[in-house]
Amino acid sequence: MTSLIHDLAHVTVRQVAVGDMDNNVYLITAKASGAQVLIDAADDLPALQALLAEGAADSEAPTKLELIATTHQHWDHVRALEGLVEATGARTAAGRQDVSGIPVPVDVVLDHGDVAGFPGFDLTAVHLRGHTPGSIAYVLKDDDGPHLIFSGDSLFPGGVGNTQKDPDRFHLLIGDVVTRLFDVYPDDAVVYPGHGRPTTLGAERPHLDDWRARGW
Repeated sequence: MTSLIHDLAHVTVRQVAVGDMDNNVYLITAKASGAQVLIDAADDLPALQALLAEGAADSEAPTKLELIATTHQHWDHVRALEGLVEATGARTAAGRQDVSGIPVPVDVVLDHGDVAGFPGFDLTAVHLRGHTPGSIAYVLKDDDGPHLIFSGDSLFPGGVGNTQKDPDRFHLLIGDVVTRLFDVYPDDAVVYPGHGRPTTLGAERPHLDDWRARGW
């Protein structure tokens, strides 16, 4: 079974699910330069190294893991982070408010709207407060495809992430998801969550009022 989920003009995107919580790990590879970004080194270092090797075949140039981008600090999203940093020497990135919970030093501290540029593509950081204080979604746009939103545990098919029945956290999260994702990106934007299957903003948009009403 192939790990390839997008073959776009300038980049490929690959995905693998790892660990006992079926965490999604995503790998972006620039076709011309070989620059790679891995989103959420969640678990299973050998599986992540295999994913990197598969991505190497997508580039005309030798590949290099430029950044390991973490969506948020929860343990199930960082279990292989230390091992992957040791194996590759890659820099790390995370949201400012989650840095203290990341198990390795964070090289790139992200705030809302920050853009990380790589040879062949950019990633935009979208701060989504509520699931954790510093949760970050990473948004990729390639010339011939839709926006791709790597949402971590902040947005799923059917609702926003777990706010543990805290109404203040829920209102923060639903507010950020609406104003920073649904109000900014088009309906064909694809949402790739930290667990489970993808969706689109268009598929979820009609249900926003229902989510608000139920409170989760």
